[in-house]
Amino acid sequence: MRTIRLGAGAGYSGDRIEPAIELAEKGALDYLVFECLAERTIALAQQARLKDPASGFDPLLAARMRAVLPICARNGVKVVTNMGAANPAAAARATRTLAREVGLANLRVAAVTGDDVLAQLRASDAALDNGGRISTLGNRIVSANAYIGAKPIADALAAGADVVITGRAADPALFLGPLIHEFGWAMDDWTMLGKGTVVGHLLECAGQITGGYFADPGVKDIPDLARLGFPIGEVREDGQLVVTKVAGSGGSVTSRTVKEQLLYEIHDPKLYYQPDVVADFSQVRVEEIGPDRVRVTGGAGAPKTGLLKTSVGYVDSFIGEGQISYAGPNAVARGKLALEIVRERLALTGVRASETRYELIGVDSLHGAASIARDPYEVRVRVAGRTETLEEAARIGNEVETLYTNGPAGGGGAWKSAREIVAVASTLTPEGAARPSVSFAD
Repeated sequence: MRTIRLGAGAGYSGDRIEPAIELAEKGALDYLVFECLAERTIALAQQARLKDPASGFDPLLAARMRAVLPICARNGVKVVTNMGAANPAAAARATRTLAREVGLANLRVAAVTGDDVLAQLRASDAALDNGGRISTLGNRIVSANAYIGAKPIADALAAGADVVITGRAADPALFLGPLIHEFGWAMDDWTMLGKGTVVGHLLECAGQITGGYFADPGVKDIPDLARLGFPIGEVREDGQLVVTKVAGSGGSVTSRTVKEQLLYEIHDPKLYYQPDVVADFSQVRVEEIGPDRVRVTGGAGAPKTGLLKTSVGYVDSFIGEGQISYAGPNAVARGKLALEIVRERLALTGVRASETRYELIGVDSLHGAASIARDPYEVRVRVAGRTETLEEAARIGNEVETLYTNGPAGGGGAWKSAREIVAVASTLTPEGAARPSVSFAD
């Protein structure tokens, strides 16, 4: 039975590049997939595009492509990625230009567009999951991008693309698209689309399935994490998957690493909603069949809903923050005094913050009053507040910084920032609102 090999070259925008090079060189791949787009990332990319129409795609696009394209071209590996972010067409043009520079004049680069549904959402005044509506955001709205599916990726590959660059596609769709293209799976074969979604979900976070975000010394030991190898999925035409990695690379592929990733970000394993299918993970079986080789079988699916999850980015507020450290005997007491001083100073000077946090990192910053009482030798004070203006936000960090000379003894390493916050809300959009299309960069 025919098998193809998919490599996961990235699990987020700033991921390591060396493991992708290793996959391209030694993975005997058919496809190298870069999943680099988080929910808030595309809103930030849209902000960049508004300032410069030639931007709006992943800032590491050029570095990644320059590193892997010559190797992929030599080894017959196609590349699929969502590094197009808010501007897939510009990303495709930039990739095409870079390909010429490295001697790949005939490389065909396709852009998948059509996920931007802001105009349609404004017209519908859709409800948001935070209780508001599109109309309540006014001119604060930055972006609205629907999660499109695998078909346009498959279409681009069928049209001869060597590189396919999307915007907001569903993460598993980046892997499902090549499977649909290679195996000819029908877009209403819910079982096979469900199996392909299992493949995509397991591979999409790259190093998480080979031991990253898994290791716990003495409990779940993983070797050589500094050289963590990214996963390879050997996928048969019937949807069976074997997860492995390049021999000799760091990390491990075990039934436990695979099971953790299978459940990652899953609410109901029977109902994993995707634009192409409602996948069912409930009968998936995981079996170790050799060193760093895990077989996965049993995925299923049901008809898609006809609705697309849509991420709406908007300017929410501003965050002011300040930090300073105290060490040595009585460090916790001095840290608590520092927090009391800043709390009183913000009240005295009339700083208007709708939400604030006063915490000692290492003592109570994660679990608050429920933290286990202890007296560490060093602590880091953190004060943060949400404000309506950047100027007001800056005053919070300034008050922390003044602890240098106006607070407890021995403060050091002060740091402050004030920044705009782009938040994300979600809504459901009719599938017809998104109009995916494929174009080639000349």
